[in-house]
Amino acid sequence: MQFDQLKRREFITLIGGAAAWPLAARAQPVRFRRIGVLNPFVENDAEVQANLMAFRQALEKLGWSDGRNVRIDYRWGGADPGRIRAHAKELVGLDPDVILVSTSLALQPLLRETRSIPIVFTQITDPVGSGFVASMARPGGNITGFAPGEFERFGKSLELLKEVAPQVTRVAVIRNPEQKPQEGMWRAIEAVAPSFKVQLTAADARNTAEVEHTVDRFASEPNGGLIVLPNPVTEGNRRLIIAMAARHRLPAVYAFRFFVTDGGLMSYAADLADQYRQAASYVDRILKGEKPSDLPVQQPTKFDLVINLKTAKALGLEVLPTVLARADEVIE
Repeated sequence: MQFDQLKRREFITLIGGAAAWPLAARAQPVRFRRIGVLNPFVENDAEVQANLMAFRQALEKLGWSDGRNVRIDYRWGGADPGRIRAHAKELVGLDPDVILVSTSLALQPLLRETRSIPIVFTQITDPVGSGFVASMARPGGNITGFAPGEFERFGKSLELLKEVAPQVTRVAVIRNPEQKPQEGMWRAIEAVAPSFKVQLTAADARNTAEVEHTVDRFASEPNGGLIVLPNPVTEGNRRLIIAMAARHRLPAVYAFRFFVTDGGLMSYAADLADQYRQAASYVDRILKGEKPSDLPVQQPTKFDLVINLKTAKALGLEVLPTVLARADEVIE
């Protein structure tokens, strides 16, 4: 009898333990992965938030949800180099599994803090020439990402400006000289300027005050136009630049579509939100064990021409039907 009771207790204990196994399995804590985001722009910029939303949505489709199995730490630079440096140091101190970074203004200080944490970048033209990666196919090191295109597209911007505003003979190129890729963009425009009989001015702008001073000074003479290069200063001050271009009646070509939806004349660029979606795929692959050095740097294969006809009319410009026919989007 005692033997039967003992066996029965063992059996009950065994069954009870087996029933608890699924509960124990469910009780295991989820391993959170950590993603750092170093963004050189201001947090309340709607376009920046839209790009990051595209990034998060793409991550979720790949199985990564902020607060469920991944934590995303954001830091905002506000186009202030000092703040960006401080945030780069802070993010690295959190020891994330991977960092998403935008523009060379943010990547440069980040690389001074780490050469081991995987980094995926967006919005960096000429990452090879800037010394960030060894090659596009085999970047090496801890960095890979998505470049917005070759320098040649900025030469195309001058061609488009002359097509829409043939009276332009002077062009100011608004750039930030502290970012190395801006020099390559300038050279691409400089190379084609003689064929369009245009006098170029390097309009250096490191902050809001320099943007205002540069545009006002350039606009004091007639037949002017603008090419606005992409960087945190011009993007963060885009409404100011667009307003000044309107006030001084300066036709302008911008680096991204959102300048045009905000009232700029035209842009020639790749889809920036799509680059953030693609960046999510690289973050996913890195979280699953792949190395940045084995993931090639990618570039867009298509650039969109966007024209704001309302702005053109306000500037007294008549956009030729041949140009409109080539436009991917016309805002009326």
